[in-house]
Amino acid sequence: METILIAILAVIAGAAGGYLFGIKKGQVQREEIEGKIRKEAEAEAERLIRRAKEEAEEIRKKAEELLKSAKEKFEEMKKQAFLEAKEELLKEREKVEEELKEKRKELSELEKRLLRREEYLDKRESSLDKREDNLDRRAEFLDKLEAELEEKKAEVEKMEAELLEKELKVNQLLEEELKKLEEISGMDREEAKEELIRRVEDEVRKDLAVRYRKIEEEFEQNAERKARKVLATTIQRLATDVVAETTVAVVDLPNNEMKGRIIGREGRNIRAFELATGVDLIIDDTPEAVTISSFDPVRREVARIALERLVADGRIHPARIEEVVEKVRGEIEQEILNAAEEVLFELGIDNVHPELKKLLGRLKFRTSYGQNVLQHVKEVAYLAGMIAAEIGADVQLAKRAGLFHDIGKAVTHEVEGSHALIGADILKKYGEPEAVVNAAAAHHGEVEFTTIESVCAATADALSAARPGARRESLEAYIRRIEKLESIAESFPGVMKAFAIQAGREVRIMVEPDKISDEEAAFLAHQITKKIEEEVQYPGQIKITVIRETRAVDYAK
Repeated sequence: METILIAILAVIAGAAGGYLFGIKKGQVQREEIEGKIRKEAEAEAERLIRRAKEEAEEIRKKAEELLKSAKEKFEEMKKQAFLEAKEELLKEREKVEEELKEKRKELSELEKRLLRREEYLDKRESSLDKREDNLDRRAEFLDKLEAELEEKKAEVEKMEAELLEKELKVNQLLEEELKKLEEISGMDREEAKEELIRRVEDEVRKDLAVRYRKIEEEFEQNAERKARKVLATTIQRLATDVVAETTVAVVDLPNNEMKGRIIGREGRNIRAFELATGVDLIIDDTPEAVTISSFDPVRREVARIALERLVADGRIHPARIEEVVEKVRGEIEQEILNAAEEVLFELGIDNVHPELKKLLGRLKFRTSYGQNVLQHVKEVAYLAGMIAAEIGADVQLAKRAGLFHDIGKAVTHEVEGSHALIGADILKKYGEPEAVVNAAAAHHGEVEFTTIESVCAATADALSAARPGARRESLEAYIRRIEKLESIAESFPGVMKAFAIQAGREVRIMVEPDKISDEEAAFLAHQITKKIEEEVQYPGQIKITVIRETRAVDYAK
């Protein structure tokens, strides 16, 4: 465009020049020059216009190429943005699905807990109905007992009157006896009185001994009968599974080639696994299986789960082993807490310190004589609550005492001392009631019982530990215990022979009748009982039976 303007200006300038020239040269020459200039200007204008069109065409082509390039870049950027948005959307979708999965899992757990709670409430309702029936029967029994007591009271008043009358007669007889003694023996009144008192004391002592023995036998019979009834009722109401643990676990493998991958190059994988878990990994000729050995059940469980995951994943190397073991260890800690909360939920016990929950959950991986300790304390809690209900004690407190009586076993390998006293210190530290603390401290006789609930817990502990199948011991330990019982009994003078029967639950002792009297036989049984309690460790209780038999033999000829 600038070129055209310049050309026009040039034309105008030329025209102006021609006009001036025409003025000087003449009108004719001016017209010729104007025509010539016009033609040249038109030619130049056409040339400039053609050139401008060519430049415009080139610019248009370049613009089209730039537009095409811009469109291609825009399409490429649009495609890239779409792919990035799609990938981000997939990631977000996976995240949402994972969250939904976790929520479904939590919902499932809540549903299970609600079902367990409903079952517990149903059982609780049934138990309350039974307890109401028991209370009704007990009320009838108390009414009957009250009537019997009134009758006994009347009999006692009558006996008191008779005794008063007899006392007056005895006084008269004593006066007469004193006079006779003074006359016959020549003793004064004081001497005769002392002699008479001595004789009366001997007679009364013998009479009291006979009556005391009779009353003691009646009391023992009644107490044993009532105790048997309470214990039988309690045991019949509870049925629990017996869980026995071993010190090894076996992990199945898909093929024998996996053993080589577990061992690793120059044994680096198996060393890393044993170092991370603290167990012994035994790889022998057993087809498609390896054995995990450890006396610590928590370590053994961590190792078992970790090895199963490593085998399923297929990636077995030291870094991966440490990662999986650490993750499984965290899951086991959570499982311990869940186990404690489940037991507390089943028993209806609340307000428990979080640290105490952790210790309670650790009992799931602890055994005693082959008996799972968590199952044992749960069983003891149920039994203690039932015994407390039968005798009118605090049921919830007895359950709590039974549940926590063996809590010291969760830390006995970390702290020195007996598990009973250690458990009492732990319970006191976390603010448990005095009855619960006393139950833990006294259930092995190391301190005295101070509450009826702690006695219920100790009784339930003996039932749970002593019932058939609850505990296991080795043959050697069993034989040593039996021999120890017999040797203790035979160590006392006057004992002919002792026999441990019923798997060591009873010791029958034969004594020499000319050396041991009937009264001394009862005292001998008490002495042997005390010595066995001091020197022998045993579950449950041992019955000591002393047999004194007199035989008279003669021959007819």
